[in-house]
Amino acid sequence: MTANVAPSSCIAVHSRSGVGTGTWLDAVLLPDCDSNMEVSKKLLNSVPGCVDDALRGLTSCCPGLRVLQGHRVVLRADLEKIKGRVALLSGGGSGHEPAHAGYVGPGMLTGAIAGPVFTSPPVGSIMAAIRAVAHAGAAGVLLIVKNYTGDRLNFGLALERARREGAEVEMVVIGDDCAFTSPRKAGRRGICGTVLMHKIAGALAEQGRSLKEICQVVKEASAGLGTLGVSLSPCSVPGSGPTFQLAADELELGLGIHGEAGVRRDKMMTSDEVVKIMIDHMTDPASQSRVNVNPGDSVILVVNNLGGLSCLELQIVADSAVRCLEKKGLLIKRAMMGSFMTALEMSGVSLTMMMTSEELLTLYDYETSAPAWPHVPCVSVTGQMRTFPCVPETSQPEDPEPDSKQVQVYSRVLEHICQILLTLEEELNDLDRAAGDGDCGSTHARAAHAIRSWLSAATLPSSPARLLTTLSEVLLEKMGGTSGALYSLFLTAAAHPLQNQRGPQAWAAAMEAGIEAMKRYGGAEPGDRTMLDSLCVAAQVLQALQTPHCDVMQTLSLAVQKAAEAAENTKNMTAGAGRASYIGSSSLTRPDPGAVAAAAILKAIWQGLGEK
Repeated sequence: MTANVAPSSCIAVHSRSGVGTGTWLDAVLLPDCDSNMEVSKKLLNSVPGCVDDALRGLTSCCPGLRVLQGHRVVLRADLEKIKGRVALLSGGGSGHEPAHAGYVGPGMLTGAIAGPVFTSPPVGSIMAAIRAVAHAGAAGVLLIVKNYTGDRLNFGLALERARREGAEVEMVVIGDDCAFTSPRKAGRRGICGTVLMHKIAGALAEQGRSLKEICQVVKEASAGLGTLGVSLSPCSVPGSGPTFQLAADELELGLGIHGEAGVRRDKMMTSDEVVKIMIDHMTDPASQSRVNVNPGDSVILVVNNLGGLSCLELQIVADSAVRCLEKKGLLIKRAMMGSFMTALEMSGVSLTMMMTSEELLTLYDYETSAPAWPHVPCVSVTGQMRTFPCVPETSQPEDPEPDSKQVQVYSRVLEHICQILLTLEEELNDLDRAAGDGDCGSTHARAAHAIRSWLSAATLPSSPARLLTTLSEVLLEKMGGTSGALYSLFLTAAAHPLQNQRGPQAWAAAMEAGIEAMKRYGGAEPGDRTMLDSLCVAAQVLQALQTPHCDVMQTLSLAVQKAAEAAENTKNMTAGAGRASYIGSSSLTRPDPGAVAAAAILKAIWQGLGEK
C-alpha cells in the first residue's frame, strides 16, 4: 500500500515527524534526515529482504499457499480450482500483516500482491498475478484496492494493461475511514474494513457468481462500512525510527495505518471513554464519512489490533465497544477481535462497523480456509447470555446451641493473635525487605484488622470446624497475597479433622492436616526458609497431645518455644521456596518473616488459652 494521502495529511505528518521538506514517504523511508531519530529494534535478517522473508514464513507454515516465483505474490495452492470462477486479487504495502496474504484461500482471496513496507506493489507483480489466475482459467478478475493514491494508480495501470491483453478485469476501491467528517479530494482512506470486503467477495466467488454481480454486492456493502482507529504510540518502518511522536499521556484519534495524521489528539482516558468518542464520531449525523446507523439496525463489529496492543487491552476495548453499540440500540450480529490489519508495532486499535443484512451475514459466515480469518461463531452477539449464575454454596448445618464459654475462648485467642500481629507489623516489614517487597507485616496487620472486624460484626460459631472454615474465608478475602492463600489453605484443611472429633487429639490432627496441605500445594518443605519451619517443629511437639492425660498447656508452651527457635534458625538457611529463593543466600542474614509471624501466632494462641 502506498503512503500517499491528501496533501493536508502529509503536512500534518511532516510537522510531527520532525521532517522539514519532501514527501511523507521520504519522512518514513529516509530516517537519516533527522540525526536525532533512533532506529527501532526489529527481528529481521535484513531490511531489504524483510518482506520476502515474511512471505516465505507464511507459505512455509501454510501449505495451502504458494509464492509466485520472482514476485512478492501469494496465491492459493489449489489454483486449478478457480477455473470458471472469478479470481479475487488484493494487496498493498507490507507492514499490515496478516493483511493481505493471510486472507488468501478458498472462500476469500485468490491471491495477494505485497509491496515494500508501506509502499504500493509494483505494476509488474500485479500483472504477474493477473496472468497467473487468468492462465488457471479464471472467469474474470476482481481487484479489491484500498483507497490510497499509489494503490489506485498501480492497480489501475495493471488493470488497463491486462484488459489490453484480453483479460476481463474490474476494480473496486474501498474507502472506509471515518476520521474526516468532510473527506479530502482523495476520498476516505481504505483501512481494516477492506478485510470484510475480501470475505464477502470471496464467498460470492466461491458460489460461482459473475464478476458483475460480485462488483455490485461489494460496492453496496462497502457503502455501509466504516472504520476509525486510535493510537497510543507510533510505529517504525524497518531500518528507521518512529514515524511520529506521541507524548506519554497522549493518544491520537483517526490516524491512518501508516501513521499519517488523525483528526485530534487527547489526553489518555479509559477504554469506555475512548470507545464512546470513537463510535460517536463514526455515527455523527453531521459527518459525511459516517456509518449511517439507527437504533434497531444490524451490524458486524471488528475490533482490530493495530499491532502492539496487548490481548488484555484488546478484550477490554471489545467489551467497551459491544456495550456502547448495544446502548445505542444496535444489534451486533457478528463480532470478531484480533489482528486483522495492523500498522507494524503500533499500539492502538481500530473499530469497524458494517451494516448487514441476512444476505451479507450468509456471505460473512461462508466457510473459508484463509489462514488469518478467525473462527467466528455463526450466531448473533446481541441477545446472548454472557454469564452463568453462580451455583450457591452448600449450606452448612446450623450450629447447635452455641457454647458461650467456647466462643469466649475463641474470641480471646483471636484478639491475642490480632494484637501480636499489629505489634509486629514494622518488624515483619523490615525482615521482609531483605528478600521481598517489604509488606509481610502490613499483610499480617491487614489480616488482624479483618479478624477484628469479623469479631465485632458476627457471633463466632462454637463448632471448631466452622470456626476455622469461616476464618479461612475472612483471610482469603481480606488478607490477600500469597500469605492470605496459604493461611486460608491451612485453615480449610485443618477444619476437616475437627468436623467429627473434639479434644486435644483432634487439634493435633488439624495441625498436621493444615501443614500437609501447605506442603502439597505451596511446594515448600521444612528447611526451605518459610513459615513451615516454625509450624513443622511445633507440630512435632504437639503430637504429644495424642497421649492420654497429656498436659495441654505445658505441651503448647514447649511447641511455642521450639517454634520461636526454629524461626530464629531460618537466618542460617538457604531459601528453597518463595520470593526469597531468588535472592543469594549471602544476602539473607536475618530470620524469615513468615516463620517469625507463624511462631508469634502460636505464642498468641498459648497466651489466649492460658488467660482466665
